[in-house]
Amino acid sequence: QVQLVESGGGLVQPGGSLRLSCAASGSIASINTMAWYRQAPGKQRDLVAAITSGGRANYADSVKGRFTISRDNAKNAVYLQMNSLKPEDTAVYYCNADIRIHVWTAEYGYWGQGTQVTVSS
Repeated sequence: QVQLVESGGGLVQPGGSLRLSCAASGSIASINTMAWYRQAPGKQRDLVAAITSGGRANYADSVKGRFTISRDNAKNAVYLQMNSLKPEDTAVYYCNADIRIHVWTAEYGYWGQGTQVTVSS
């Protein structure tokens, strides 16, 4: 079984910073792309940022220049550094990873349970 566990959410004032972490554990042969999504109440889940196993990153236009995604392949972990936070960044943030549990199986997208980020004064 594979688990993704997120941490680091919370309440922060506008202009503040938070760092989200997500670690994958269990039977893992390899991890390809790791990503962060977010879902605000009443809205669809949207991609925030993604990073390949080689370190190539891409971002949603709304977070470019403010958020930075990184990963530690040795720890099967991905991070999201969020700076200059705005009220519109308020959402539940989900970690996603494309994981192969055996070298002979296909990749499957696993999700974390989500962590709440609230930006408010």
